[in-house]
Amino acid sequence: MTCIHWRWRVATTQREFDDAARIRWAVFGGEMGLLSEQSAVARREMTPIDTLDTTVHLLVYAGSEAVAAMRVALPNAEVAANLGVRLGLEMEQRVDLSGMLQPGRVFAEPSRFCVLPKWRRTEAVTWLLAAMYTESRRRGVTHWIASANLETDSPEDALLSWQVAAHRGWVSPHWRVNVPDPWQAPVPPRSPFYTQEERAKAARGLLDELRLPRSPSLFARTMGARFIAEPLYDAYFRWFTLPLVMSLDEIPAESLARFDVLEHAVNSAA
Repeated sequence: MTCIHWRWRVATTQREFDDAARIRWAVFGGEMGLLSEQSAVARREMTPIDTLDTTVHLLVYAGSEAVAAMRVALPNAEVAANLGVRLGLEMEQRVDLSGMLQPGRVFAEPSRFCVLPKWRRTEAVTWLLAAMYTESRRRGVTHWIASANLETDSPEDALLSWQVAAHRGWVSPHWRVNVPDPWQAPVPPRSPFYTQEERAKAARGLLDELRLPRSPSLFARTMGARFIAEPLYDAYFRWFTLPLVMSLDEIPAESLARFDVLEHAVNSAA
């Protein structure tokens, strides 16, 4: 995969919106099996949030092929009024964010971050993160509020991932929200994340030797994410997630340098 012409863009055409929906279905439906059979009819994953004029869809292309996609939802007055909340972000349906709101803070909610499997060990991930950062900066966003996929519907394993994240120093000392009881989680779970050997290590306090799911690890390492709650069960995907906050002013310098290199490459090619 050398000499690839990379680019990212905000979706503005029907074809680009379709590219995003196809990628999302390929990852969440075809690969992970998290979507209903109804969504498999057209092999697209879309929700009402996607149609709002405050939702930004980002795509990464390798040549002419769309290989990664995500969305960034900005505050929406109509949604806020319908839900009786302050911002009108999807996450406010499940957790109370009011304690995090202060003058000067502009929140957005990134979600549906997905890269096609064969492109995950390429620059596609960095391009998508750079797109998220650059476009959010352009729109005046100061903080992202999100929830990272824990790749399991097991309450035990989700809580263990939270403990591993805390052990690595990735739990916020300043921000905290409460999550509802995960009563919708299946019993017994269908998709464990940790092995029995790993759970035995955790029981002995050997958290250094345990994995953390890909999504929370990526956002903590590359974007300075800090986790703000215990695991939250997502009834749509039927998996646990880990709520987090990211400040655009606290992105690691190494990541910003990589984004600058990409932007320079784009400007040089223009």
